[in-house]
Amino acid sequence: MSIWVNEIIVVSACLAGIRCKWNGKASPCAKVISLVKQGKAIPVCPEQLGGLQTPRPAAEIRKGRVVDAKGNDYTAAFAKGAKEGLKIAKMAKCRVAVLRPKSPSCGCGLVYDGTFSGKLKKGDGVFAAMLKRNGIRAVCESEFRNR
Repeated sequence: MSIWVNEIIVVSACLAGIRCKWNGKASPCAKVISLVKQGKAIPVCPEQLGGLQTPRPAAEIRKGRVVDAKGNDYTAAFAKGAKEGLKIAKMAKCRVAVLRPKSPSCGCGLVYDGTFSGKLKKGDGVFAAMLKRNGIRAVCESEFRNR
């Protein structure tokens, strides 16, 4: 059987239907919600774990920093939340994370480019990168949906 069925995974909380995105909304994924209900997935919002409120200003990664459109720097909060999310994933012995695409926290492979123009660039969000550096496979929701 696949790793998706036999192990507990960590998931972006917004995919579990929790209204924690920057705009106060969720991005529910029925497959993720089902796993959470079965006790097979743990929802985590690194931005809230880092102390940020919901809603909050939209943020993007620019030159290695997480900033909003006005230039306010949220890098420390994103790093703190990523560390806390990693602790949770390690405590649950997660080897896989299913994350929200394009996010400055959870984006896998593509994130917004820091210009607030909707353009994407190659890269990972702060949480996704930290998980990968610690041996946890981070995949975006679309890859998970297609399994």
